Amino acid sequence: MLPRIDAIKQQRLKTGATQKKLADMTGVSTSMINQIESGRTKPSYDTARKIFDALAKLEDSADPHRAGDFCSRDMIILNPGHTLHEAIEKMDEHSISQIPIFEDDRVVGVITEDGIVKRITDAGEHSLKSTRLGDAMEPAPPIVDYNTPARALVPLIRYSKCIMVSKKSEIIGIITASDTLKMME
Repeated sequence: MLPRIDAIKQQRLKTGATQKKLADMTGVSTSMINQIESGRTKPSYDTARKIFDALAKLEDSADPHRAGDFCSRDMIILNPGHTLHEAIEKMDEHSISQIPIFEDDRVVGVITEDGIVKRITDAGEHSLKSTRLGDAMEPAPPIVDYNTPARALVPLIRYSKCIMVSKKSEIIGIITASDTLKMME
């Protein structure tokens, strides 16, 4: 499924490309690009696909930073058998607000400060030492490839507390909201 046609102009301007450059990249005339952007004509599916593919290439080349450039490689991880109490101790010790939960070499969930507070509110403080992370963890965070453009991370972090970064199918790091703030600078 393609993005909305009315997004073409906004995406083009975001990359800094001219209508002529986009036309040259797609084999579509500059006049046609102008008509599409102004809403005077609707492109065929193939033409729209060419335009969005070209815009994606422009965006990738405009952003030299990749997920691997921003991930923290010194991850603190726990497994489903650890307790909420142990997670709190690790969070406090390392000044972090979420910890990925691994089973063998794969991420199976995440425990967050928010999740712990919710658990305490629902079940009470006495459950901290007895509740296993496997029973309290949130779903596994998204996993992106090491070479994912950095600009693609911001929308992801809005919906997830963290993002795992993989290289050749191995998790090598984590990106948190604070990492994306550093990236924005």
